[in-house]
Amino acid sequence: MRWRSALAISFSAVILAAACAQSGTTSPSASGSAGASGGAAFKRGDGGELKILYWQAPTILNPHQATGTKDNDASRLVIEPLASWGPDGKALANGLGAEIPTVANGGVSADFTTVTWKLRQGVKWSDGTPFTADDVVFTEQQQHDPATASTTESNTEGVKSVVAKDANTVVITYDSPNPNVYQWGVGFSCGILQKAQFANFTGAKMKDAPGNLKPIGTGPYTVTDFKPGDVVTYAANPNYRDPNKPYFKTVNFKGGGDAESSARAVFQTGDVDYSWNLQVAANILTPMIAASTKGTMLSVYGSSVERILLNFANPNAAGDLRGEPSTKHPFFNGPDGLIVRKALAMATDRKTVAVQLYGDGLTGKPGCNIITGVPDFESTATTTFCNTFDPVAAGKMLDDAGWKLGTDNIRAKNGIQLKLTYNTTVNAVRQATQAIEKTNWEKAGFSVTLLQTPAATFFTNTSPDGANHFWSDIEMFTNNSDPDPTSYLDGWTTKQIAQKSNTWQFGNYNRYSDATFDGLVDQLHKETDPAKRATLIKQANDNLILNVVIIPVVTRTQVTSGISKTIKGAVPTGWDSEMYAIADWYK
Repeated sequence: MRWRSALAISFSAVILAAACAQSGTTSPSASGSAGASGGAAFKRGDGGELKILYWQAPTILNPHQATGTKDNDASRLVIEPLASWGPDGKALANGLGAEIPTVANGGVSADFTTVTWKLRQGVKWSDGTPFTADDVVFTEQQQHDPATASTTESNTEGVKSVVAKDANTVVITYDSPNPNVYQWGVGFSCGILQKAQFANFTGAKMKDAPGNLKPIGTGPYTVTDFKPGDVVTYAANPNYRDPNKPYFKTVNFKGGGDAESSARAVFQTGDVDYSWNLQVAANILTPMIAASTKGTMLSVYGSSVERILLNFANPNAAGDLRGEPSTKHPFFNGPDGLIVRKALAMATDRKTVAVQLYGDGLTGKPGCNIITGVPDFESTATTTFCNTFDPVAAGKMLDDAGWKLGTDNIRAKNGIQLKLTYNTTVNAVRQATQAIEKTNWEKAGFSVTLLQTPAATFFTNTSPDGANHFWSDIEMFTNNSDPDPTSYLDGWTTKQIAQKSNTWQFGNYNRYSDATFDGLVDQLHKETDPAKRATLIKQANDNLILNVVIIPVVTRTQVTSGISKTIKGAVPTGWDSEMYAIADWYK
């Protein structure tokens, strides 16, 4: 059986509607979880070992220092947010919040400036000490502190204060009315840290905290051993709030290999119970799934987009200036910058990639927007621009602007050649995508050097070959947003530019700085009218697409994973970690 889903309901007011709803929450099971195992009878640890395989290996288990999905997912077995984003894109009360705050239940103020979270009572950390509101306050303070350089800092944008009203109640106050009332507290960016474990590692010391590798949590599992870049082993948390969960006694969260071998491990050999992110060519993946007696596919669309990022800084500047926002890219900036960027976009073949490599809808479809998955937020203003694939016309555009072909078939102007370095992770589908685009871009007069970096290195802030440093001209990867993309769009604002001073932890890898875009996102933080918010979101999307800050290639399935046919209770969501409800998994 394949899980496929498309969000068909209107989301123009999804967050506001949820906040104002009479019911107050997406109905959880009795344990306050996703509810998939509600009818199953088992005891904690009955299930032996659960084997999970991620071909991108986790390197850190603190979600606020993590730079990759593999790290966020590995930490989610241990560290919980106040609530999760459920399969319907609504806040789900399966975390540390006792209920979802709404206007109806008094949790959200009528002017949308305060959100009051009632916390679950009696919850203990895995070391047996009590979880309290002080832990919640501490977590937000560390996210908000610029010295911490938290990768989740944008979720604290506009947060004026987080105060412990009492041991079981937290009040979040925003600077101004915030219709995105679940901006802070819900989802993978808001995991709650234990204050006692991290109290001596605040600010700049956070990156060196031992808890980054062995966090104490409230989730269903606790870390017993972690070899960064290789494997995490977990045991059932003896202090987990549901006495009968989790079902599995231990978890082996193995990293490494590649997507194709991961697919074989779940569909052919049955060596693992769960294989993540099967970014495998459709002509290989489809027959593998069809012939399998051991595994099935979990697949659901959300907001994931495989995109090409263009660097607005100079990746070849000397010394400490390399990639810094004070430098300017030699041809993506300047008077011809937009022309060059548009030519690159025009010479990008989305359809061939989607059809040949992603199965024309099996795991992805041609991409156009960076904000996707919510119909009310999908722009149509970019359609013509995205659907125009013409390397010859792209070359003429450059020629008309004075970028002339040399004898080496590389265009140049004023001594500057259109030479590109194109970096992505080591992955057969991504490398095939690179090859397709290289051919077309070179038809337009660019020279393209292809680079591939192991995922464990690419998704870190410490490597010069990583996505954060972005010491290439263009790079390609996938990430995704919450149902309300406000905090996600923050990731392209000037204040979020990744640079040496913030240890390359912030989200604006492009080093894009545009006052118009910054203004749109600032308005979005304050606007409460759903229709006007939708317009602002579309305008922000259009700014990024039409100015060719990014080139969306494929809108991917958010979940593209293989799961053993013996595993029950795994209900995928397109809006949160794939591990968001792992407490409910059983056999």
